[in-house]
Amino acid sequence: MWAVLKKEFKSYFLSPIGYVFIGVFLAMCSLFFYITAIAIGSTNFEFMFFYAAQSLSFIIPILTMRMFAEERKNGTEQLLLTSPKSMFSITLGKYFAAVLVTVITELFTLIYFAILCYFKVPDLPVTIMTLIGFLLLSMAYIAFGMFISSITENQIIAAIITVAAFILTWFLPDISQIFNSVALLEKFYPFTMGVIPIEETISLIAFSALFIILTIIIMTRRKLIK
Repeated sequence: MWAVLKKEFKSYFLSPIGYVFIGVFLAMCSLFFYITAIAIGSTNFEFMFFYAAQSLSFIIPILTMRMFAEERKNGTEQLLLTSPKSMFSITLGKYFAAVLVTVITELFTLIYFAILCYFKVPDLPVTIMTLIGFLLLSMAYIAFGMFISSITENQIIAAIITVAAFILTWFLPDISQIFNSVALLEKFYPFTMGVIPIEETISLIAFSALFIILTIIIMTRRKLIK
């Protein structure tokens, strides 16, 4: 898994993808920071993440659309499927490489925290839990995006489907309570209260695990067919 993780992580920064992801995210956070802090004179660091969490629906696909779809496009999927490494380690390697890029991106948001500290130190427990919740939400999004990439042949199609699915989760709970389990944004918001919401934490982790497992199953079946 470590070899795959290192290879995938390097690939994000040997191409524009990693830089585009970080740049777009920080540009959006800068706007949100101005709206939620500078413009109204607030020192609540967590307010920025209310908007940043929504933006994930549009920028996470930048990381995930290429994971497996690119292998098919470049004709390297055969090498992947015939690799002596298990699909478990390959999938987890790709997944955690994207998660690591997200962690680095999230660390950059501490720049805004430092700016707020110049005026008044924000509530640290709230800040820490907000960052943890945001990471768990990002991991859930990455797992789903990776799954979509594993079942599509085209990166752009993978990105479009992923974005559409994320946006759909905003409205499905309004249709029926049955869909509450996929309301990922709603599971993030309790973290901004500075506490550990057990139910939401378990739900986000379970969501991530589900789509990681589904991706492994899909790729294992492709390997057996090949």
